[in-house]
Amino acid sequence: MERPKIALYWCSSCGGCEESVLDLSENILKITESADIVFWPVALDTKYEEVNRMKDGEIAACLINGSIRMDEHEYMAQLLRKKSRIVIAHGSCAYIGGIYGLANFYKREECLNRAYKEVPSVKNPEGILPQAQSRDGEVEIELSGFHDLVKPLNHVIEVDYYIPGCPPNPENVFEAIMSVLQNRTLPKGNVFADQKALCATCSRRDTKPEKAVIKEIKRLHEWQWDPEKCFLAQDMICLGPATRGGCGERCIKANMPCRGCYGPTENIIDQGGKFLSALASIIDSKDKREIEKIADSILDMGGLFYRYCLPSSLLEKKVKSLSS
Repeated sequence: MERPKIALYWCSSCGGCEESVLDLSENILKITESADIVFWPVALDTKYEEVNRMKDGEIAACLINGSIRMDEHEYMAQLLRKKSRIVIAHGSCAYIGGIYGLANFYKREECLNRAYKEVPSVKNPEGILPQAQSRDGEVEIELSGFHDLVKPLNHVIEVDYYIPGCPPNPENVFEAIMSVLQNRTLPKGNVFADQKALCATCSRRDTKPEKAVIKEIKRLHEWQWDPEKCFLAQDMICLGPATRGGCGERCIKANMPCRGCYGPTENIIDQGGKFLSALASIIDSKDKREIEKIADSILDMGGLFYRYCLPSSLLEKKVKSLSS
């Protein structure tokens, strides 16, 4: 009997999701006992042409990490969707857009100018920018095109399952792969994480006040906080109330507040908007100037509340100001 085949692909990401596969440790052996990894560019020299020659649906499961930013990402996502029976969005970038999605606050040209002209460490006196097509003498050079927007995986192909996290908990990765190899029946769109918000399982939940109130918003470096007490109870922003649990509280246990990498729970449409609403409800003031002062103390609302989820949010990208 032919062994099932598994593929892994890396789009626009930092590589942490690839590390989450290595973090399976000896569980990798359990996977290779049951299946063959036939495509994994970070570890195998399989060519795109070899994938193209595979039969449709020949791959049992394909894990795709990273957001969609380049023509190559979209092409490979569509090809692997065609060749795979199950496609799993692997990590925050593929799931909800990820940190790379914050580029949607800027135009494509702004991103390129910043990277290739404005950064102090770059020496580019001629102001040359990458082009999809260019010529070097008689040689034509073609690169992957750079898209206007960063997109989560399900904006370009149909996705069966999701593994959240930046990076994902290795236990979630292992569970996702084994669910396919063991032919478990799961609902379309299943997320390998908790159904409830992180606060429900947080080790500091007993110190969370029944009704939190904030007079000022404190930042981590500004004072000595209690490592056993709920961050919200200490006037610090923690996105646990708007974030799905299942991460193992890695940030909380490292004495850092949640920043939302596991994405929204099922009943939340817009993770950033949900927390903004929650924050507005606990600001302990009715004075307009005081409220504005508290709000102004958050130096980057977009980067904080939409750190991982901007491309999949209701905002999706920067919109024009009403005055423009």
